Amino acid sequence: MIDNNQFSLQIAKELNLAPTHVANVVKLLGEGATIPFIARYRKEMTGTMNEENVAAVQKRLEQLIELQKRKESVIASIREQDKLTPELEQKILNATTLQEVEDLYLPYKPKRRTRATIAREKGLEPLATQIMAQNIHTIHRLAAQYLNPDKGVNTVGEALQGAKDIIAEWVSENIEGRNRIRKFFHSTGEVCSTVVKGKEEEGKTYQQYFNFKEPIRKSPSHRILALFRAEEEGVLRVKIKVTDGFVFQLLDDIFLKNHNASSEIVSEAIEDSWKRLLEPSIETEIHNFYKEKADETAIRIFAENLKQLLLAPPMGQKRVLAIDPGFRTGCKVVVLSETGALLHNETIYPHPPKSDVSGAMRKVKNLVDAYKIQVIAIGNGTAGRETEDFIRYIKFDRDITAVMVSESGASVYSASKIARDEFPEYDITVRGAVSIGRRLMDPLAELVKIDPKSIGVGQYQHDVDQKKLGESLDQTVMSCVNAVGVELNTASQQLLSYVSGVGPALASNIIEYREEHGSFKSRKQLHEVPRLGDKAFEQCAGFLRIHNGDNPLDQSAVHPESYHIVEKMAKKLGVKVNDLIGNKELIAKINPKDYVEQDFGMETIGDIIKELEKPGRDPRQSFESFEFDKDIRSIEDVKPGMTLNGIVTNITAFGAFVDIGVHQDGLVHISQMADHYIKDANEVVRLNQRVRVKVLDVDVDRKRISLTMKEKSLTR
Repeated sequence: MIDNNQFSLQIAKELNLAPTHVANVVKLLGEGATIPFIARYRKEMTGTMNEENVAAVQKRLEQLIELQKRKESVIASIREQDKLTPELEQKILNATTLQEVEDLYLPYKPKRRTRATIAREKGLEPLATQIMAQNIHTIHRLAAQYLNPDKGVNTVGEALQGAKDIIAEWVSENIEGRNRIRKFFHSTGEVCSTVVKGKEEEGKTYQQYFNFKEPIRKSPSHRILALFRAEEEGVLRVKIKVTDGFVFQLLDDIFLKNHNASSEIVSEAIEDSWKRLLEPSIETEIHNFYKEKADETAIRIFAENLKQLLLAPPMGQKRVLAIDPGFRTGCKVVVLSETGALLHNETIYPHPPKSDVSGAMRKVKNLVDAYKIQVIAIGNGTAGRETEDFIRYIKFDRDITAVMVSESGASVYSASKIARDEFPEYDITVRGAVSIGRRLMDPLAELVKIDPKSIGVGQYQHDVDQKKLGESLDQTVMSCVNAVGVELNTASQQLLSYVSGVGPALASNIIEYREEHGSFKSRKQLHEVPRLGDKAFEQCAGFLRIHNGDNPLDQSAVHPESYHIVEKMAKKLGVKVNDLIGNKELIAKINPKDYVEQDFGMETIGDIIKELEKPGRDPRQSFESFEFDKDIRSIEDVKPGMTLNGIVTNITAFGAFVDIGVHQDGLVHISQMADHYIKDANEVVRLNQRVRVKVLDVDVDRKRISLTMKEKSLTR
């Protein structure tokens, strides 16, 4: 039976949080509240927990519920076998981990027909019990009593072997023994790998692991994932090893009581149990344990990278000419309005083989003039640098900003159903160019249309638990979308679907309502959207913005449930709500204590005042343009000792990848990121950060560039 009160107390203790606040979070989650809503609009109930704390409570709650369900299932299974004792049931109920529950269940878990099962069928379990007691000296005479040709026990040797099979299974199911061996694996185990014969050439990417070993506890997450991936691909044989002799000593200490003939049989059974049952079982457990840890690290890094990418500074509403570069097929050019609407598209051929430079220049100049273009966005893929050179060579009659934009995921979007539905009459090249332009204007609004796993900011994302990865990335996208807020009247269905309490179905209903009735005039109108009830309204309203609507507060993050507080403020100051918004002099006169109510404490009042000062404020930084070094075009141009401009494109556990403008990102190993020791690359860099790097080494054949960011190296 699920006991949320007990779970809340346990979670509060584990996470060092106030029990009342944890209980409130558990209650809100149970009522369907989202993490962004709880963190933003229920601060009094949670003690101002941030999203990270609320997510930690949610994760631990889910784990405890899963553990409780497993306990109930195990107890039911053992009860059906008529083997459940009050003591065993209590042990299972008191277990604090899933592993402990599984250990208790192991002797009762339905198994395939094992050697021990067969021995029991032959009536040899009493013999095994007597031998295990280790009081018997005349072991062969005892074993002779269990000869039974009808059941296949024809010799003393066969009887003793059957008894050993049963004892070996007992040893393998012993909780104390398993725990000791687990600890031994964690403290002394080594992950060892060797290349599979004949796979040397195919697996040369993993050459450094062809004959490799290191303590498993010291192996970093990216190495664990690389080793296990190579094993999956059939390139490496990977084992996690411990010293057999020490294991036997651990088990002997538990099971050997005397030194006689029966003890020798037990000793032989222990050795058999280790090699046949325990070692493969515990090694698999340890493998899974470190794989799960590596997954968690990789997923955390991916989520952090995704967050940084989604919250990248937006260029804002500008008239954009976007170019998807290419050589043979030309450069696809599109014109986008300030709202991202496609106004025009065509193709130019400034590069070989056609090299129509003058014609391409004329078309671009005409488009810039005709559509009053303010910014030119250029994809950073094939022919990107060449196209940037071409654009910068054109002399426009006014200042035009040209920006290189990451194409990661653009091809995925352009071939997706979302893109086909939005631009059914255009091919993928047009859709790709549109995506490039829009992601410059508002990275968040555009990138939510792409599967996060396709954006290219992860580490071994295809090797980690896909369910956990998907959940983490979805939570990250939701967090970012709600942190920024969404314009209700222009947002795409994909963007709306990530708003707290909305989801894909309601997002579709909102779009249909908007198309049928026109722009929303107020948040209240959301009640008219089919299937958008009071609960969904409560969750989503504060994160949706309506500019130029009936109520000026609808463009802010002030929740409709708090509008009456703002109205009280305005009334006390003798002004209208509209006059109060953005008026710092008036706002400075507000005494927060005057507006505290039972459900709205000082934290909420403080948030309201901040919103009144700057309604709908965007947490993202201001956009800054960036240029690569003009003389660097390809990896052949890069030489050791060069100091170059770069932009961080990916952050991993072992360092950061930096684009220096040659279609091949260089790696700044974590040891080369700072003059002092750092544990996490995020201590030094952020995604999309502009950096200066120095080239340490270039391997043209393997397309690898080694870089450093150490200040001492840069100044030499």
